[in-house]
Amino acid sequence: MPPAPIQLCFITDRHGLAPEPLLPCIQLAAEAGVDLIQLREKDLPTRELADLAQAAVRICRKAGTKIVINDRMDIALAVAADGVHLGRQSLPAEVVRGEVRKDFLIGVSCHSLDEAIEAESAGADYILLGPIFATPSKLQYGPPLGLAKLAEVSRRSAIPVFALGGITAERAAECIAAGARGIAGIRIFQECTSLAEQVRKLRAQFPPSAADLTP
Repeated sequence: MPPAPIQLCFITDRHGLAPEPLLPCIQLAAEAGVDLIQLREKDLPTRELADLAQAAVRICRKAGTKIVINDRMDIALAVAADGVHLGRQSLPAEVVRGEVRKDFLIGVSCHSLDEAIEAESAGADYILLGPIFATPSKLQYGPPLGLAKLAEVSRRSAIPVFALGGITAERAAECIAAGARGIAGIRIFQECTSLAEQVRKLRAQFPPSAADLTP
C-alpha cells in the first residue's frame, strides 16, 4: 500500500507561541495528523537547533509524521530528519540532491512560476508557493500572488505545490480547487482552538484522489 498523501504542512514559529514551548505544539500537531512539519527556527544557535530538531524527530517518528529542517541540511542529516526545506538563500536544491539519499525530501520556497520551474528542474520534491493571500509575515515578498497564479504554477508543475501565506480554513478550499496539492502555514495550525479539529476540517476538503508526495 502506498504511503498516505502529504497534504498538510505545519511550519513552526516558537515566537508566535511564547511563552508556551514549541515541542508540545509539535507533538499536538503530529498526533492530530499533520503530514509534514517544517522546523523553521532560523535564529536558534546550532547546538540549540540540533537539540530541538532531535527531540522533534523523535516525536514525529512515533506519530508517523514527516519532518524537514529549514535551511540546515547538516542538522537534518545529523538528526535523521526526513528532509530539508530550502529558501532563496539556502544551498541550491541541485547541490543538496547530489549529496543525499533518494528518499530525502527537498522542499523549496518559491514566489513565482520561474522559481517553481527552477526548483523542479533542480530536483525538489515539493514547492511552497506564496504568499497566495496577504499576510504580515510575507510582506517582504511583495503583493500576494492570488489564486490564478497558484492555479498556473500548479498546472505547470509536475511536483506537489503547497499554498502558503494567509491561508485560513475557509480559504483552503479555494486553494485546493485551484490545484494546490497541499496547504502550508504557521498561524492556521498554531492559533486554532483545537488542532485536531482544524486538521479534520482541512483534511475533509481534499479530494480522495489527492496525489502522493513521494520522492
